[in-house]
Amino acid sequence: MGKKHQKVVLPPELPPEVPDDEIEVSDEDFDFVQDNPSYAGFVSNLNTDTITKHVTRVADADDGLLESLHEKRLQRKLENNVKEQAELEVDPVDALPVKTLDGKLYYRRVVTEHQVVEGEVISKDPALVKLRKPEKHAKLKKLRKEAKKLPKEEEEKLPQAEVLVEVKKDLTAEEAREKKKYRLAELGTSLLVDPESNIKLIREMLEILKDGDSAIVVLSLKSLLAVFKDIIPGYRIRLPTEKEKEMKISKAVKKTRLYEFTLLTAYKTYIQRLVTLQRKSVYKQVALRCLCTLLEAVPHFNLRESLLATVVENISFQDDVVRKLCCNAIKSLFTNEGKHGGEATIEAVKLIANLVKAHDCELHPDSVEVFLWLSFDEDLGKSEIPDPKDRFKNKKYGKRKGSNKVDPTPDSTKKIRKENLLKTREEVNTDFKVASLAQDPLERRRAQTQTLSAVFETFFRILKHAGQPISESSSEPALGNHPLLAPCLNGIGKFSHLLDLDFMADLMQSLRKLAANGLKPGDAIENPGCQLSFSERLQCCIVAFKVMRNNLDALNIDLQEFFVQFYNLILEFRPGRDQGEVLAEALKIMLCDDRQHDMQRAAAFIKRLAMFSLCFGSAESMAALVTVKHLLQRNVKCRSLLENDIGGGLVAGAIAKYQPQATDPNRSGALASVLWELNLLSKHYHPAVSSMASSIAVMNTSNSQVYHSHVSPQQAYSELLLETKSTTSTSDVKVPNKRKRKGPKSMLQKLDSDQGLADEIDQEVVKNKLADHFASVCDFQEKKRLRLEADRTSKMLKLYQQYKDRKKKKKQLRS
Repeated sequence: MGKKHQKVVLPPELPPEVPDDEIEVSDEDFDFVQDNPSYAGFVSNLNTDTITKHVTRVADADDGLLESLHEKRLQRKLENNVKEQAELEVDPVDALPVKTLDGKLYYRRVVTEHQVVEGEVISKDPALVKLRKPEKHAKLKKLRKEAKKLPKEEEEKLPQAEVLVEVKKDLTAEEAREKKKYRLAELGTSLLVDPESNIKLIREMLEILKDGDSAIVVLSLKSLLAVFKDIIPGYRIRLPTEKEKEMKISKAVKKTRLYEFTLLTAYKTYIQRLVTLQRKSVYKQVALRCLCTLLEAVPHFNLRESLLATVVENISFQDDVVRKLCCNAIKSLFTNEGKHGGEATIEAVKLIANLVKAHDCELHPDSVEVFLWLSFDEDLGKSEIPDPKDRFKNKKYGKRKGSNKVDPTPDSTKKIRKENLLKTREEVNTDFKVASLAQDPLERRRAQTQTLSAVFETFFRILKHAGQPISESSSEPALGNHPLLAPCLNGIGKFSHLLDLDFMADLMQSLRKLAANGLKPGDAIENPGCQLSFSERLQCCIVAFKVMRNNLDALNIDLQEFFVQFYNLILEFRPGRDQGEVLAEALKIMLCDDRQHDMQRAAAFIKRLAMFSLCFGSAESMAALVTVKHLLQRNVKCRSLLENDIGGGLVAGAIAKYQPQATDPNRSGALASVLWELNLLSKHYHPAVSSMASSIAVMNTSNSQVYHSHVSPQQAYSELLLETKSTTSTSDVKVPNKRKRKGPKSMLQKLDSDQGLADEIDQEVVKNKLADHFASVCDFQEKKRLRLEADRTSKMLKLYQQYKDRKKKKKQLRS
């Protein structure tokens, strides 16, 4: 037998070389090799070339045959790649993969659309391929599952896509906003550094102002405000006329004109934008703040009328912040007239007067209270002094009629020289006034006269509106029946010395009518003509006395009717409803100031104030007793009220019996009574009131005794009111004030007499009672807290139950 031919088998291909960076070694293997270096030492001695040669060698094989076998292997590998491209891959879940030596995974593949025949790829229709029943059933089941999953995946993908789009939009909007902020900062800085060269940049800032983002708009408004405040000149810009434009000018003048024109145009656009934005609630506060700041900073510049009109329009706005901004801007105009020469003051006063007229006196009191910041010259009511230089303008100092020649005598030459010198001086003074910033006295006098006329026109309109009957007045407004009456009366009391005497009688008649609440002497009290409060009627009496005091030399008006109204108003006072400060001021101005009163009138007020002290609080009682003491000191004969004789002592007056219900103090017959109220007041709970009543009761009736009082009713009322508030706020006993005063002792120092009462109280009993009280209070607060927590928990449970119900409904709808 011959030797059999042995088949040559090629060795398998070596796995691909992997770089050292891609090799991942676990920490455990690394630690093991480090701890046991002897186990892995042989690896370093291996010769990879020898191993490769040994693995790839084929024994007893021809080199040519080996080369042809390698070429066939490569060709077969290429054909397999082509087949893989023409075949469909089976789902990895349905077929198990095969892992080769090089670490790759191969899945089972099935030819569905193409078929390889003799090395060519032939296309085949998948519809002609027949599937078995189990395969068809599995395929249909799979398609149904995919159909069910598709809507859920679409529903899940849609919100995510929308969220991503919104996030991208927000990011781009935020980036654009930051860019605009930096751009605004750059433009503003450039304008502040060199406004004349960079004035065109202000147009770009105005374009940014038109942005739809509210934050950018607010930032633009503030940036432009800072720029305009800095670059606006100290004079009004007058644009050149047509003739001036045709004239030849230098480059510097041309540059200045261009700068002023651009600045004025941009400023006008900015003001118009502010006026538009202040009508929107989002920008109203910011826009009005910018307008008020410009009005305060540059009242001399152009477009002041637009600023004033908008600010005055919002001077009675409901929002406190906006109203205070506008009022402060108007007050700044009134107090800083040097910036605008008084012109803005006249315009503002006239606008406020028109506003009061348009709204029929139904505005916030702050809108008229700004008039109190006006200042006028004291000599405004005096007549003007003629200028002695005007005598040279008379005819007797000029040329005679019919004489064309000048007398060449030395006297006539001197006269001509003097006249020429005076004319030259007048021209120089005129030019100096035009160039100087100081206001002309005549112009200032004219401006103040117009301002005062507009102010008193507004005051008289408010008085007339307050004196209208209730039926003719409008319905109950939100600000009250007469909101402007109180600031109007304060203004009349401040500026009454500047009012013309021709209007003084009308003013006193209006005040008399308002003090009587619109009633005439024969009318019934139940049907008042106008509805005024106690404080407003009392302020009318106070203002009438202030007007009389300021015009003592010119007025001769009887104030008896005001005393009658005040006498009747004392019993209408209510501590919680009316203002005690107004009552104390009326007591000081009408009764305690240096004025000699009639004996019957003084006695009537003494008796009524003593009765008043029994009915009201300690502060009001103290103010009334201080007034009683002052009246007794000034009217010695009224001290007969302190006697205990029947009929009031030696002086009984024309009326033998006291009539407490009388409306006229002169007809009350108070001298026939006795101040028995002092006996009760000496036992008052407040030590200051009791001590004051005791000091009044021991006053002597002799004419030689003189008393001095330095405490006014206002001071006594404010001190005792402050003391009462401080004692009620703290439970500890206050240490009496030891500060020295030039006048009588303070009210707090009179507490020393009652210090012994605190020692008699058992402190342990008080301590136990207070402990029980605070324990019950704490228990109540703890229960309240627990109730709140229980309510909160129940609300959360209800919300959770509602959430579960909605979730169930959604599931039912989907199924």
